[in-house]
Amino acid sequence: MMRGYDDRMGRPPLNVKSTNVRLPEGLGERIDKLVGRQRRAAFIREVLEREVERRENEQGKTV
Repeated sequence: MMRGYDDRMGRPPLNVKSTNVRLPEGLGERIDKLVGRQRRAAFIREVLEREVERRENEQGKTV
């Protein structure tokens, strides 16, 4: 499978922008053990979305 492609649909997901991030040593491998290599990006997106929403809610902001 090509990088950046959604494994469920075989095409790039809509409404996403590619962003490179640097992970601490070993974190990528820990994520892979939890969700598998093919789901790493989706996992990171889900975790970031939840954390941003949580922080916005703490500040009383809405999206």
